[in-house]
Amino acid sequence: MFRKFFWLFVILPAGVMFVAFALANRHTVQLNLDPFATRDPLLAIDAPFFLFLLAALITGLLLGGLATWLGQGKWRKSARQRAHEAVELRRQTDQLNEQLRASNRLRLGEREAAE
Repeated sequence: MFRKFFWLFVILPAGVMFVAFALANRHTVQLNLDPFATRDPLLAIDAPFFLFLLAALITGLLLGGLATWLGQGKWRKSARQRAHEAVELRRQTDQLNEQLRASNRLRLGEREAAE
């Protein structure tokens, strides 16, 4: 249900807006990557304007995601440590429960032998 809602109200309108934006910005522009030669640059890219904007958007999303992922590193490390600790405590609990069962069986056996 959530996927249909997300598709219908987020992805579909975003796609329509992207297509409309791309159609409105089809003219070719030159991205000059050579700051010293403005008339005859060594590094220049000619492409439709919307491609440059789309590349900037994707780059920003990737850099923002990377920064977020790196910033949350201490929390992931803490979660891994807590998970290892929980596994160890569960193992100890199972071991102690088994010792308790064995002790109860031994006590019941002694009680039955005394009767």
